[in-house]
Amino acid sequence: MSIRPYKPKPTTVSQERAFELLRSPVVTEKSSLGGEFGQVTFKVPLDATKPEIKLAVERLFEVQVRAVNTLRVKGKTKRFRGRPGRRSDYKKAVVTLAEGQSIDLVSGV
Repeated sequence: MSIRPYKPKPTTVSQERAFELLRSPVVTEKSSLGGEFGQVTFKVPLDATKPEIKLAVERLFEVQVRAVNTLRVKGKTKRFRGRPGRRSDYKKAVVTLAEGQSIDLVSGV
């Protein structure tokens, strides 16, 4: 059994990496309900870590993040032109903001 090498947590995230981390907001009925409780949901890369996501949101939106919860979403098997295909897996991050902080992503939708 091999031991995984230590990977230090990032203390900073570059502007370029911050834009790569937050691919798109997830706009669903459930995620918009989370907005009432100071939560915002983003699609992020599979290799993104919670500390990186926190730093990216704080840097891009200039807000304070209280917590980050992540989950991996498995891609569904779908049919395309009669042949089976598969959607890509992705990771979702639910970011909880500090009291009084907000990011408005769903207005006008």
